[in-house]
Amino acid sequence: MKNLIINKVVDGALRMYLLLTSLMMITAIFSVLNIQAHTVQPDTKPIGADANAVRYSSIKVDGLNIAYREAGNPESPKIVLLHGFPAASHQYRDLMRSLAGKFHVIAPDYPGFGLSDIPDPAKYEYSFEGISQIVEHFLKIKGFDHYGLYAQDYGGPVGFRIVGRNPKALDWLIVQNTNAYEVGFTAVWDGLRGALWKNRSAETEKPLEGFLTKEAIKGIYLFGAKDPELISPDNWESDSGFMQRPDAVRVNLNLFYDYRKNVELYPVWQKFLRDNQPKTIIFWGQTDIFFTPAGGEAYLKDLPNAEMHRLEAGHFAVEDHLEYISKNMQRFYDEKVRNRK
Repeated sequence: MKNLIINKVVDGALRMYLLLTSLMMITAIFSVLNIQAHTVQPDTKPIGADANAVRYSSIKVDGLNIAYREAGNPESPKIVLLHGFPAASHQYRDLMRSLAGKFHVIAPDYPGFGLSDIPDPAKYEYSFEGISQIVEHFLKIKGFDHYGLYAQDYGGPVGFRIVGRNPKALDWLIVQNTNAYEVGFTAVWDGLRGALWKNRSAETEKPLEGFLTKEAIKGIYLFGAKDPELISPDNWESDSGFMQRPDAVRVNLNLFYDYRKNVELYPVWQKFLRDNQPKTIIFWGQTDIFFTPAGGEAYLKDLPNAEMHRLEAGHFAVEDHLEYISKNMQRFYDEKVRNRK
């Protein structure tokens, strides 16, 4: 009996020893794991901005506050992106990020558009000539002395004036649904060409105000788009919002009337293209509400070496052909422009 009691005591002590040993081992393991956990903690230092991030700013140009977007390394080749109607630099928001790894890109808002100043049209003359001078001075301030020019819609009349005054500034040309030929007008222009431009009055202006409504602006973006779900509603929400500012409708009506002077300059711009033969890539939406496919083909008469891309798209082809346009711009630059200026 005495031996039995002794054996039980020894057995209990052994069990207690093994239990304590196990607990000590587990504690040691957790201690090591805890040390390792602390050594692999992520760096909590702030992370810098994306190298391809788009920056937003504004500067004074001839007394006006001009808003703009900018992206890319300032040491990289430069591209100027000039917007169309009824948009602003917002139309290039995605293209800028896509190009920023290779180019230094900039896109200003014209006076009266986007976040730029909208001076009183009773005191300030809105014209394509005036806009071109503002943009030219803007580019000089920003150090863009030579560049590729991306011209869409209104960007053509603005940009062609600028490079016409300084051809050496143009390294290469990207044309996207901007007109320089009378054959390029669709029937949508009849209210301007057949009425307003011949007799400007309240009666000839009134029907054109319809282009400035939210539904019309939405229609401009969606017309001709093969897949409308690829077109961001942010576009017409933004543009129609800016159209609600005081004097915005009057600004646009003034430019509708002034557009007739662009047509007068078409022969001058065509001669510029023939004489200078800039390296040119053309992206032309074939179902643009404003400009016909023939308007795109007409460039090839004056620029027989231009590269033409006919897109299943409307007025704002970047919205649903972003990757295609970006990749081909970069390829074209590498093949035709780099080291061949």
